[in-house]
Amino acid sequence: MGEMVLAGYGMDKAVRSSVSFETPCGRLLRELEQIWTEIGEREEDKDRMFLELETECMRVYRRKVDSANAERSQLRQSLMAKEAELKVLVASIGEITPKFKVDEKQSLKEQLAKVTPLLEDLRSKKEERIKQFSLVQSQIEKIKAQISDHNNQHDNGPVNHSKDNHDLSTRRLSDLQAELRNLQKEKSDRLQKVFIYVDEVHCLCSVLGMDFAKTVKDVHPSLHGANSENSTNISDSTLEGLTETILKLKAEKRTRVSKLQEIVGKLHKLWNLMESTEQERRHFTRVAAVLGSTEEEITSSSVLSLETIQETEEEVERLTKQKASRMKELVLKKRLELEDICSNAHMEPDMSTAPEKITALIDSGLVDPCELLSSIETQIAKAREESLTRKDIMEKVDRWLSACDEETWLEEYNQDSSRYSAGRGAHINLKRAEKARILVQKIPSMIDNLIAKTFAWEDERSVPFLYDGARLVAILEEQKLRRVQKEEDKRRHRDQKKLQSLLLKEKELIFGSKPSPKKTSSFNRRTSSHHPNGNGAGFMTPAPRRVSAGSATPELLTPRSYSGRYNNYFKENRRLAAAPLNFSTVSKEDRKKKTRRGAY
Repeated sequence: MGEMVLAGYGMDKAVRSSVSFETPCGRLLRELEQIWTEIGEREEDKDRMFLELETECMRVYRRKVDSANAERSQLRQSLMAKEAELKVLVASIGEITPKFKVDEKQSLKEQLAKVTPLLEDLRSKKEERIKQFSLVQSQIEKIKAQISDHNNQHDNGPVNHSKDNHDLSTRRLSDLQAELRNLQKEKSDRLQKVFIYVDEVHCLCSVLGMDFAKTVKDVHPSLHGANSENSTNISDSTLEGLTETILKLKAEKRTRVSKLQEIVGKLHKLWNLMESTEQERRHFTRVAAVLGSTEEEITSSSVLSLETIQETEEEVERLTKQKASRMKELVLKKRLELEDICSNAHMEPDMSTAPEKITALIDSGLVDPCELLSSIETQIAKAREESLTRKDIMEKVDRWLSACDEETWLEEYNQDSSRYSAGRGAHINLKRAEKARILVQKIPSMIDNLIAKTFAWEDERSVPFLYDGARLVAILEEQKLRRVQKEEDKRRHRDQKKLQSLLLKEKELIFGSKPSPKKTSSFNRRTSSHHPNGNGAGFMTPAPRRVSAGSATPELLTPRSYSGRYNNYFKENRRLAAAPLNFSTVSKEDRKKKTRRGAY
């Protein structure tokens, strides 16, 4: 509008008056022209003043145009900078945002108003992403420092990651987070391993009686008294130090276990030798358990400490000194034990360690009592072993002796005239007699089985089977021959009785009456004189006991002692075997002959 007014001043006055007065500026010019006319200004002055006014208006418009151009250029530069920053942020963050398109129809301010919110949003996302990256990377660096044992270089300030700000994508953030998780897992594994190692060191120090705090502090100060996981050192050097410490402690434990087991073995021998009471052993109960335990099973506190080992050694020394004064008593006691074992198994003990010889040797000082005791213990072990090999035969011998006792009882019972009386306990004796008759019939087979078993035992070991110093086979064969002789005597006695009965019948036919009692008794005396034992059977028969009717014989109700019967059976055989015989030279043919002879 101003340019139109200024242009109107340079026109013809008629034209100027027709155009200029249509605008407010034109109306002001008209009013100014009227004022100048009233004043009486000349036309030349009016034109000059209008020209000055036009020039001044041109300067004002030019300044406005220049200012508008500068503002437009600034807006364009700002828009271009924001567009460039927007592209950089999108590329750096990796966000998928709506593409910004320049619309030529829109003004620059409208375009700036559209791009500014997008740019602010991306800037805030970038800041947030930088914080995430900084947090993750600082944790990564911290864990790496803990693993590599270089904590100090990361404690002075935050870690600078400006060189990586150009790549803030989620993919790289995910990679860093995955790396962080791996490092956290490795840290957790290392912490777990450190705790396991420290716990093992604690157990070993407890068993060995060593200072746990000093041991782990020598590896690293943070391993004792740490209040949190972050303060516990998990570096490779710490793990290696703990491993070496554990190996050293295990080696020391192995050495001490070996030493203590040796000492406890001596202690056990001394306890058994000295027959120590439970009260005396109670103080070393924990130590004594080491003897039969493996290294892993030994977990008691301070059981392998140097003080415990020294105390055990002192106890062994004390008992060793006591043993020297009681050795004679212990040796004689072991000899009695050997004699008891041999007596129960009916074996002869070794006479080289007889009590009188032991006493003489110990008093003379020619033999070490410990060696003598060891020799007797060896004899005891051999006697027990041989007793086990003789067990089967000895059980059969006991059954045979029991059967012989029943046979003797049955003979006495058969000679008792009151055995069928209705006295008290008579039915018990009748039942016993029935069982005894069945058992007596088995005695020959028992003897044969015993002889066969004994021969097998002797053939297997190439030594004779001795029973109280006499060869058992000889005893059995002798008893077998005696039984045959006894049966023969019984048969002969029955024949004599039959002959005597026939003679009595013939006398009755001749004399017509029974012979007088005197003659009968004299005849009986004559017939009995042929048998020195008096009963015609080769064995002494006890006189029948006279008891009143209605009462049983007490001796018949009570079983005889096996030991008494045993002495009766073997007294004669011991006399026959008094002279030493070399039973090992007896051939199998001789055994077979004796067996056949016994059968006849």
